[in-house]
Amino acid sequence: MSADGPRDAAADTLSERAATLIERDIIAGNLPPSSRLGIVELARRYEIGPTPLREGLSRLVSRGLIIGIGQRGFRVAEVSREDLLDITRMRTVVELEALRLAIECGDDGWEAGIVGSLHQMRRHIQRTGIDFREGAPEFDRLHKAFHTSLLAACPSKRLLAAHSDLYDQAYRYRRVMMRSFERSEQFTGSHEDLAELVLSRDVEAAQARLQAHLHSTLDIVYPASNEA
Repeated sequence: MSADGPRDAAADTLSERAATLIERDIIAGNLPPSSRLGIVELARRYEIGPTPLREGLSRLVSRGLIIGIGQRGFRVAEVSREDLLDITRMRTVVELEALRLAIECGDDGWEAGIVGSLHQMRRHIQRTGIDFREGAPEFDRLHKAFHTSLLAACPSKRLLAAHSDLYDQAYRYRRVMMRSFERSEQFTGSHEDLAELVLSRDVEAAQARLQAHLHSTLDIVYPASNEA
């Protein structure tokens, strides 16, 4: 190992921490869409040096949450109908194929993971009531865990990584969509129906339901835009 090895590892850890903290604030709305991300201000905010901050910002460019603006630095990606439409198209391509492979390859453990993640999300909603609509961190974690469990048996790591990134990119829009649910039963029921079709291993029916589920965010946030 070279003498620079430990320092390189530490720098990589700091840049990933920077990316995590900035991503968290973007998807929570603390860093608004289109806002400029100044290195000096961010360094003060997160108490992380300029170099790992720049590296962390560069990582988020590849995840679609930040836009590089040449020599002027970075800004938070805008939210728009066109952006959500593009995310929805990509999610549909990625997740329908990942779901097909998961159904083909999934075993009893995969099925148990779906049932377990659905149960955890349902129990959390029962305990918290309509608070689930407001983007509470624990709910967000359980919601993503459920959608990830549906695809978990997919053998393609790249498809799963793409699913994770696109899910996070849609989060800012999904927070708006969540406010449309007046009853928790409405939200829970849509996920129970999806899980049931996946567990039945009916590929076409499960894919059709998943596609409709993915498009629901677009239809609710931009109700006049349903041609995705």
